[in-house]
Amino acid sequence: MSTAFRFTDPPAPRAATGRVAEVYAQLAHDFGIDKAATFVVLSSAPELLAPAWALMRESLIAGAGSRTGKELTAYGVSRANRCPFCVSAHTVLLHATGDHALAEQLARGERPENDVHARVLHWGEHTRVPGADLHPYPFPREHAPAYLGTAFAFHFINRIVSALLTERLLPGNAQRLRPVRSLAGRSLAGTVRRTAVRGASLPLLDAPPPGPSWAAGTAVGPAYGALREAAPAGGGLLDADDQALVRRTVGGWDGSHPPLDLPGVPDRRERPGARLALLAALAPYRITDADVTAWRRPEHTDHRLVRLVAYGAFAAVDRIESALTLPIAREI
Repeated sequence: MSTAFRFTDPPAPRAATGRVAEVYAQLAHDFGIDKAATFVVLSSAPELLAPAWALMRESLIAGAGSRTGKELTAYGVSRANRCPFCVSAHTVLLHATGDHALAEQLARGERPENDVHARVLHWGEHTRVPGADLHPYPFPREHAPAYLGTAFAFHFINRIVSALLTERLLPGNAQRLRPVRSLAGRSLAGTVRRTAVRGASLPLLDAPPPGPSWAAGTAVGPAYGALREAAPAGGGLLDADDQALVRRTVGGWDGSHPPLDLPGVPDRRERPGARLALLAALAPYRITDADVTAWRRPEHTDHRLVRLVAYGAFAAVDRIESALTLPIAREI
């Protein structure tokens, strides 16, 4: 097993065929990172790989608005979710945009000097709180679908990464060194600064629904809708009582990080599947070998583990998205 992955051993990317190979090709071209571990880990469940990639691509990469602003949103979401892998990745990607000083201010834990940047960062962090008032936007209203899509994409991706990848973005955690961050960012600059064609990922999806009203008329909508259809299907790995527990617990979540005693999360010896799903939703960085071992059975393949984690991860995304209080569709 690669040291990048926890609990799963995804298929070798070089052996990918069909839709998975198409995603990898588009990922390399549009993201600039060949076979990024963030998405390779989802390849054990190909039905999740394409919509997760499509949502990130159509919002962060091809969506309307400043790439720097959307990287700040992704950074803020990742910091709020305590996902060091993604925090490091978006620091590097800010170097790729050419915003070297901004990237290093964040790496030092400082507030951005530019007030607009600071407000976008705060906005991204604030999206973790269900029902938070996200208005006024720190960006033009017509860019809201891309910024919201970026936020929701990373609320999902952060949870997948925290649950199933190690914290090491680069071997030996080399991204902790400023010259390495800068060099890695510069190597991606050509791709990051290139204009991506909107909607190019949608042919990778099978008849995606139109998506939510806040993304109406954009490629973000079908991408979000496809992920909203695919990820909850993992709930079928739980019985009705466990699904009800997940819905009830996540439905009452206020965006806070749970204390050490994990109230509302069952013991791994009693309800291991529900525990994994709830940890994926609320504190994926708290999933341990013991949690996965307690759930594993011969039939519980990597495919099923990824689906179960994705179910919990999207339960949190759905809690945040469904709690939006702004009449976004009428504003943009």
